Amino acid sequence: MSIESLDWFVIFIYLFLLILLSAYLSKDQKDLKDYFIASRKQKSQNLAISILATQCSTNSILGAPAFVAFTVGGGLGWLKYELAVPLSMIVIMIFIYPIFYRLKIISIYEYLEKRFDLKTRLLMSSLFLFVRVFATGVIVYGVSIVIELITGLSFIYSVLILGFITIIYDILGGIKAIIYSDIIQMVILTSVLIFILFYLTNILGGFQSMFDHFPEQRNISLNFVDHGLGDGNEFAFWPMLIGGFFLYLSYYGCDQSQMQKGLCAKNQNEGQKIFFLNGILRFPLVLLYCLIGVGIGAYSQINSDFITSLPKQDGIPNFNLAVPIFLIENLPIGVVGLTLVALFSAAMSSLDSVLNSLSAVTMEDFVKRNKILNYFSKKNNLFLSRLITFFWGVIAIILAFYVEDISNNVLIAINKIGSLINGPIIGVFSLGILTKKVNGNSACIGIICGFLCNLYCWVYLADVSWLWWNVIGFIITFKIAIIHSLFFSKSQTNKSYVWSFRFFKELGFDNTWKKRYIVLFIWFIFIFCLIYFL
Repeated sequence: MSIESLDWFVIFIYLFLLILLSAYLSKDQKDLKDYFIASRKQKSQNLAISILATQCSTNSILGAPAFVAFTVGGGLGWLKYELAVPLSMIVIMIFIYPIFYRLKIISIYEYLEKRFDLKTRLLMSSLFLFVRVFATGVIVYGVSIVIELITGLSFIYSVLILGFITIIYDILGGIKAIIYSDIIQMVILTSVLIFILFYLTNILGGFQSMFDHFPEQRNISLNFVDHGLGDGNEFAFWPMLIGGFFLYLSYYGCDQSQMQKGLCAKNQNEGQKIFFLNGILRFPLVLLYCLIGVGIGAYSQINSDFITSLPKQDGIPNFNLAVPIFLIENLPIGVVGLTLVALFSAAMSSLDSVLNSLSAVTMEDFVKRNKILNYFSKKNNLFLSRLITFFWGVIAIILAFYVEDISNNVLIAINKIGSLINGPIIGVFSLGILTKKVNGNSACIGIICGFLCNLYCWVYLADVSWLWWNVIGFIITFKIAIIHSLFFSKSQTNKSYVWSFRFFKELGFDNTWKKRYIVLFIWFIFIFCLIYFL
């Protein structure tokens, strides 16, 4: 299959303007604070939209509809995964973000050195670099298979085109260009998704007719009995709620790729609004592309040739390509190009943020420790940071060729990778924030045990839902560290790095924020009721 010249023109103009914007914004960059945290001058609304755009990656646009429409055990049950978002945002706003922001850090792993020691910081930084760059390879893979489909180029060339365009744009613009481009991309993406949904409902005879043609077994069924601990139900209610809570707590609160944008806020109040807005806005966006999955599933029921038209992967239809195949087959010339721009936007809004955060962690946690850099100017440090961004981009491109062996759904693949380390990550930060006597040795032993336990679950306990890895890793990390500290090492820590209610009140626990926490909890109840009755 291929697209027409007009569609290519639309895509080319978009990519050209994106690079032009990055080049323009790069003129204001003078040092690492400009490149990594935009000198802490950004508004909460801009940062919230940027984080939301990062979340709505091509993997979501491809994977979520494929999961809803075709994956065994899928359907609209994926919405259960969103129940944990408002609850995790409350915890991040109260316990995690205020401490990070007050320290005025660039790499959040610097907190671990202040609270524990250097080796704890470097261990967590290394784990972040390893896991996140591999997940970035999944992002590159997800959109590259679309490029391969629509252009006829080989997969190798497709990966190189996407990867190097994004690397150039990221190197030029830094975090400020990422934020502004994410806003533009989010507007395009949301508009296109709404158009696709309306188009689907129109050709299927209306919203109700779309659900009538959707297989009944794929509608949401809240089963509170299944637990995902060996019962074969990978996406049961409890692992999606509890496991999802720890996953989001780790990803939004203790992952450099997300928290770095929170550190760009001009003050703490603006920063907390970022997570409040994400707690509210994420569900409507996820609901939107899940409803597209309903439409694709219904369309495949009344068009039996649709599934057979999908490219084969090991003799099985590649359902990740259902959305782009539908677009190419049904939408007019020009509109196809615009929808594919949305896919590019989703990919780039995820990829650029991660590459920038990988560069930030590498520079702040490893490179700047070299005393030779004391003789470098700010301009030279900025050049070195861009060079590191290029390095991680190349690594992500290489890893994109090894994604297929993880999962046949790109959305599940990227979440499985993250779930290996999410639990230990939130575990070690919880030890720092909530305990006073656990030291670096105990924390490191806990991290290693939690990570190895999750690896064991992946290899030998296939019947245990990968969502539970987020919980298991947290419990193992936290308990092992506490036990080790009790028997082998006890130490006091600076109280300014440990959470306290008094400290929290000083940072602004006023009636306004009390109301916002209540709003998020009510939003959780609303989502639960909507899912229950949908």
